[in-house]
Amino acid sequence: MSLTFRTLTGGAVEAALDDLARLRIMVFREWPYLYDGDLDYERRYMASYRDSPGAILVGAFDGERLVGAATGTPMEDHAEDFAAAFAGTGVDLGTIFYCAESVLLPAYRGQGAGHAFFEKREAHARALGRTHAAFCGVVRPEDHPLRPEDYRPLDGFWQKRGYAKLPGVVARFQWKDIDRDTETDHPLQFWMRAL
Repeated sequence: MSLTFRTLTGGAVEAALDDLARLRIMVFREWPYLYDGDLDYERRYMASYRDSPGAILVGAFDGERLVGAATGTPMEDHAEDFAAAFAGTGVDLGTIFYCAESVLLPAYRGQGAGHAFFEKREAHARALGRTHAAFCGVVRPEDHPLRPEDYRPLDGFWQKRGYAKLPGVVARFQWKDIDRDTETDHPLQFWMRAL
């Protein structure tokens, strides 16, 4: 199972959005997101990738099948809830490229996709004149009943790539967890690095 990576922009991003939606629904059902998604919501959420001229989708392919993807947009083109987390920090949103989701089917993990996803998005951000890259990850309690015993956070991987947590910069976003009947609020901690 060897992976190839393709960088998609413009109309090619829109053409891949349904495949990305299916991947997001599958991968984000896992810990720590526990997301119970549907295609209609996904299509609305991903409109920013379709509509932003600075958007990127890095696809991981097994042959012609999309098995993983990472997305990003200029920060000001993404959901207002994410940008609002930076209010009062003095950070100019126009300098930040937002590295949104990275999703990869379990069978393809451990083959360098995480590094490829960040490298290609960071290169794209530099080409757009951005000086920083940021992303956020959901914060779950250590004693959450659905937390797998063998779960290893990705903090070490992110730190090796030069990212650091931004104290107090936390977005709030709602989605329906797999063990809930309704949407609930979730904190998402921002990480950032200079490019």
